Amino acid sequence: MDSTVGEELGVGCFFSFRTTLGEEFEGQIITYDRPTNIVLIQKGAWKPGGRRNVRFLKTTYIKDLTFLRRGDDPLDSKKCFLDLAGLQAREEAALRQAEIEAERIGVGVTGEAQNIIDALSKTLPVRWDKTAIVVMDEVRVNNPYFPENVNGGTPAANERVKKVLELERRRLQARSSA
Repeated sequence: MDSTVGEELGVGCFFSFRTTLGEEFEGQIITYDRPTNIVLIQKGAWKPGGRRNVRFLKTTYIKDLTFLRRGDDPLDSKKCFLDLAGLQAREEAALRQAEIEAERIGVGVTGEAQNIIDALSKTLPVRWDKTAIVVMDEVRVNNPYFPENVNGGTPAANERVKKVLELERRRLQARSSA
């Protein structure tokens, strides 16, 4: 499609698109950015308060388009709905997850120690306490992070940590010898 395609793309209109890669879909034009030659398309049906399935498409990838019908302005501020409570909940969840992940990054520890805590974190809650790994807030694994350096916690928790630690050590050793 030529560079004047942007002139044909009316905001709010519904089109059937066929790309140069053979993909076919229908959607409503949300906006067109002339400097980058990119069109933002809302695919499928959308209900007020629902999520939008949008796609950025460089107009040079549009092989063919067919006008289907005119629609309302998709960016009409009177019809747009922002679920602020939902957005705040997602933000808080993302921050909590970032804090959890940050607790798993060791400061002043070896790459091997970081690999061990990363492996333990796949199945158990872990965090660093300086250079000691704390598992389930009760079991401690001290440097040099061998099963004999595991202490604290219930006997069952202690054994589980030792087992995971042994398996991870074997995996690391196999990877380094290969």
